[in-house]
Amino acid sequence: MLSFCFFVAFATMGQPHSKHRLYSVAFYNLENLFDTIHDEGKNDYDFLPDGSYKWNTKKYKAKLQNLAQVLSSLSRERVPQGPAFIGVAEVENDRVLDDLTKQPSIANYKYIHVEGPDKRGIDCALLYDPAQFEVKASRLVFSEPFQGDTLHPTRGFLIVDGQIADERICVIVNHWPSRGAESPVRIHAARQVKALADSLRRKDHRLKLVIMGDMNDDPMDESMCTLGARKWKKDVGKDEFYNPWWEVLEDEEEGTLLYRGKWNLFDQIVLSKPLLKKRRGLRYAGHEIFSRDYLFQKSGKFEGYPLRTHGGRTWLNGYSDHLPTIIYLKK
Repeated sequence: MLSFCFFVAFATMGQPHSKHRLYSVAFYNLENLFDTIHDEGKNDYDFLPDGSYKWNTKKYKAKLQNLAQVLSSLSRERVPQGPAFIGVAEVENDRVLDDLTKQPSIANYKYIHVEGPDKRGIDCALLYDPAQFEVKASRLVFSEPFQGDTLHPTRGFLIVDGQIADERICVIVNHWPSRGAESPVRIHAARQVKALADSLRRKDHRLKLVIMGDMNDDPMDESMCTLGARKWKKDVGKDEFYNPWWEVLEDEEEGTLLYRGKWNLFDQIVLSKPLLKKRRGLRYAGHEIFSRDYLFQKSGKFEGYPLRTHGGRTWLNGYSDHLPTIIYLKK
């Protein structure tokens, strides 16, 4: 029997009367957030009213409401104001982000999105709360295709630079090629992100850098090791990252998506070494897979799996085939 416990791991959080303030950042693959309108040049035909999913206004509005329910709940038990920013994957365009951030429960969020070259039209974006995260700059870096594979290009890498609690923090949002591609294609993506991170850190060696996304690989896979994401904080070098999700999947046997009855943990948030230091300032304070009972199927062949929007071509009126992940920071 699979366990759907509410998994939280926290570093030293301080006593109840501590002067530390807690923040959170999150990532969520929204699973095919398409509107009902065709975007020229994009293969979005399945998500049109006459497409294979019979995607219509009723289903689209339900999808927005369901996603808003999840996004508005992330980290609220510990951080009442919610995440400072949330990286998201599989959004079609600005229209869906406009409609999503108009949902009353998350109307405090703005978004950053740059249209990318994905053939289906799905991109990464960043939702952010201006009261907590001040955006200074943003850009989309287009990925270089892997030699010999033109079918599985990596979506662009969205880089957003800003401030939390008057400290600079930079985030790179990713969606690496699917498991339809061989491992070297994702390793190639990791090398590109590592190069971007190294370039940013050469200009500011104290940069607090967060890399998040749907990597389509698990924490111990070669692509994440190529990125320099380590299982234990003590092993993190100056140009490497801490990956708490390695321990979650390997030792706790918890994940963010199920495939053939086995958990994977593709939805990762990794942290640069300056976020691990114990001196004063913004630093790592814990992590969580956001797992709630309503996010899972209750019966049928896929009982216990995340409740997604469609099962085959049948509309399930669910949320996503992925669970969100959260990192906590304190100052």
